[in-house]
Amino acid sequence: MLDNKRRLARLLYEKSYREGDFALSSGRRSDYYFDCRVTALHAEGSRLIGLLFNDMLKNFDIRGVGGMTMGADPLVSAVTVTSAEFGRPLHGLLVRKQAKKHGTEQFVEGLGNFSKNDAVAMLEDVVTTGGSLLKACERVRAAGLNIAAVCAILDREEGGRETLEAAGFNLHALFSRRELLELAR
Repeated sequence: MLDNKRRLARLLYEKSYREGDFALSSGRRSDYYFDCRVTALHAEGSRLIGLLFNDMLKNFDIRGVGGMTMGADPLVSAVTVTSAEFGRPLHGLLVRKQAKKHGTEQFVEGLGNFSKNDAVAMLEDVVTTGGSLLKACERVRAAGLNIAAVCAILDREEGGRETLEAAGFNLHALFSRRELLELAR
């Protein structure tokens, strides 16, 4: 898997990593920006993300994976599609930022593939403060599911891990910024 991790680091660095002056969704400013969607929507990037997250989750007893739309959409798809290669198909769910205004008016899509109290892993592309991942976890719990793991592609190491730990979650990240840059070179 280390070879896959190096290949993903190179793709992420080439396609998703930019230096400059950026406003983050947390409201903070940063001298770098990581747009994972570019890599997650790339054919090889998607496959590598799916393989690496599945490997990370192999020891968790889960029925599926989910995350906040729109950042986690390609991550959830990558994991669900590649999960069959690991001999344990995982279902996906997506958490809306706002509840639907029609139909079932729910926050969480894909619940029909789960039973009450099923365990899931929550996925995120980048964790800065942990706020959006925590909100997604709260909505999934409110929908009747249990959170067995929270995972990210990149931990910016800016307090998100600590916020998640204070809420009872251990963050599993494929990369820290430093590790990503080291592996990509």
